[in-house]
Amino acid sequence: MTDPAPRRITRSTFEIRPMDGGPPVRGDLRVAEGTKPKSAVVIVHGFKGFRSWGAWPALCRQLALAGHAAVNFDFSHNGIGPDGEFSALDRFRENTHTREQEELRAVVDALAEGRLGGRKLRRIGLVGHSRGGGAAVIEAAEDDRVGALVTLASIADIPSRWTTEQIAAWHRGEDVRIQNARTKAWMPIGPDYWVDVQQHRDRLDITAAAARVTQPWLIVHGDADPSVPVDDAHALFAAAGENAELMLVKGADHVFGVKHPYEGPTDDLRTVAEAVLDWFEEHLA
Repeated sequence: MTDPAPRRITRSTFEIRPMDGGPPVRGDLRVAEGTKPKSAVVIVHGFKGFRSWGAWPALCRQLALAGHAAVNFDFSHNGIGPDGEFSALDRFRENTHTREQEELRAVVDALAEGRLGGRKLRRIGLVGHSRGGGAAVIEAAEDDRVGALVTLASIADIPSRWTTEQIAAWHRGEDVRIQNARTKAWMPIGPDYWVDVQQHRDRLDITAAAARVTQPWLIVHGDADPSVPVDDAHALFAAAGENAELMLVKGADHVFGVKHPYEGPTDDLRTVAEAVLDWFEEHLA
């Protein structure tokens, strides 16, 4: 995937204020110069992810050049501070899955209501990576304004991601700390996280949501993913209907070989990006 010349793309930043008065959802909207897109594609980052990570901006530029309004955003409690680093760990500690679902819905609302880009965009696609893939599946199951879905290395379940020791710590009211492999920082997750998972277990059942997805859905997963086993892709595909297709990338890892800071496209990323663009060309444009 080759980055297009920046002058061909217009990027505007936005903020969406939550109803609870907390920190805003911040994001970028990209469109190709001289175009008036009739569709939008939203990228949903994963756990310990953020909108400027790795290849996300490059993929957004490609989506914009393909005629879509391309949106990527930071969940308000993803831990990224004003400095662009993981300096807001107090917010990260308080994050929950239902908070992220409501923030993703707020972005879709803003697009559909014309509050992003000045035009009402009713053909909306989602690209969700890892934990963001699970959020995208739930949103697609709940919201028929989503016209097409792509998940990349998506999780198929939430509770199984955690050990019995971690769950016991939350039950004791303690934080669970996980290490960021890139920065080596230890990041806290407070006990309210697990309370949220338990209280909203039906809504947050990703595999059950997968069975309710009626939109065209491309499930992409590397068969050498060490972070989210390829079994999760098979579980999602088994739950999904005839509208879904499964694409396994031989030898690919969780991020398809991409690094941060971005060093350019890998062969695996080129394969995935081409599939993403083709999917939305067929099912959304």
